[in-house]
Amino acid sequence: MEVILLSDVDDVGLRGDVVSVARGYARNYLLPRRLAEEATPARVAELRKIDDQRARHEAKTFEQAQSIAETLAKTVLRFEVKAGPTGSLFGSVTPTDIVDELWSSQKIRVDRRKIDTDPIKRIGRYQVPIDVFQDVRVEVKTEVIPEGGELPSDEELEAMEAAERAEQAEADESTEPAADLEEILAEEDAAETAEAEAAEAGEGEAEAEPEPDWRADADAALRNE
Repeated sequence: MEVILLSDVDDVGLRGDVVSVARGYARNYLLPRRLAEEATPARVAELRKIDDQRARHEAKTFEQAQSIAETLAKTVLRFEVKAGPTGSLFGSVTPTDIVDELWSSQKIRVDRRKIDTDPIKRIGRYQVPIDVFQDVRVEVKTEVIPEGGELPSDEELEAMEAAERAEQAEADESTEPAADLEEILAEEDAAETAEAEAAEAGEGEAEAEPEPDWRADADAALRNE
């Protein structure tokens, strides 16, 4: 099934992409969460028209690209986002977000696929590489700031990330005994089940045992009397 992505989706595509996905994945996940819409011919044609209009603002020559690169080299993008106490974002800053901010703040249009970065998932200071044109590459300073706050120093950011790694390592260790306990309980249940089955089998055999020899001898003696 073909859908148009309304948001960037990891391992699927970027906003505005027309992608082919499993029908169940679309019906049960993408469409209910408004991450995508069905790719009707009318909507696909509309998107292509928008892409063509945006493409007019991209660099067409090496000289234009150099001029854009000079502007981008002086640009500082700022994103205020919701973040946890250790600096992890509730979400991420994606190439699509960067493209939107460049257009909003600088009226510069670049292809999202020319932004050479993974989604940013922590607050901090970043240098985002952008291929403006062939052989024209620039790094754009990008600050991801906690909502309503200030960006900590580089030392504080490193300490926050180290604290998060330590918490994650501790969480991973704490889950290991739980897994071992589950295995032990499963083994005990299996052993108890086997014992119960063996006991039932033994009772069945006991019921099917022939009468002892002494009983037959006693009956014969009584008949002789």
